[in-house]
Amino acid sequence: MSLALALAAVLAVAVLSIHGAGGGSPAARPRSGAIAQRIAAVPTGAAHPAAHAHPAASSPGSLPQTHAYPSGSSARFKSLMSLLWAGIVRDSPTTALPAFFPRDAYIQLKAIGSASSDWNGRLVHDYRLDIAAAHALLGRGASQAQLVKVDVPSSYGHWVAPGVCYNRVGYYEMPNARVVYRDDGQVRSLGIASMISWRGVWYVVHLGAILRSTDSGRVDDPEPGQGTPVYSGTC
Repeated sequence: MSLALALAAVLAVAVLSIHGAGGGSPAARPRSGAIAQRIAAVPTGAAHPAAHAHPAASSPGSLPQTHAYPSGSSARFKSLMSLLWAGIVRDSPTTALPAFFPRDAYIQLKAIGSASSDWNGRLVHDYRLDIAAAHALLGRGASQAQLVKVDVPSSYGHWVAPGVCYNRVGYYEMPNARVVYRDDGQVRSLGIASMISWRGVWYVVHLGAILRSTDSGRVDDPEPGQGTPVYSGTC
């Protein structure tokens, strides 16, 4: 039997099995939905999922700096501050890390030979200590404390020019913003010692203190109520 005749025979058997030969009962026939499911289950090269995958978004630190002044009320900023607060509540620096100044941005920013090591070994190290100190301040009720807002006094923001403080590019610096939260029914607050900008977004760079005499965590000016931001010009 030729290949063409063999294929014709197979097709004929399939048609008879679907429509029934000799008056077969409808209950014994495959429903069109079931047939469609079988067809859909057959993989085809044209529909491979990888063909439609989108590339991962670039890290903000991999892009060049801009002169855009950051907002203290944007959705992006509020999202980052929510992660900062979640990290404090959980004592999880990893959770809070997106709110911290990006490593790749710091490498672009600093005119020093070991910027990556400085970012990880000093800045992030201190950030971890300060997250733990803020968590300890909240005490046993940390999981119940709720973020109210982060108060950013926009008039305090100032531009730090290239060449100052070992920087090769400029940025805005924001001293002494206030994290306002509600704990056990009482409004309280603590400071963020310094935030700096990258591409129009504020990031924490020093949470508890800019300078410290011991290798320990610090909480910046914890106060009852919303507290009062105090201006200080820093790098």
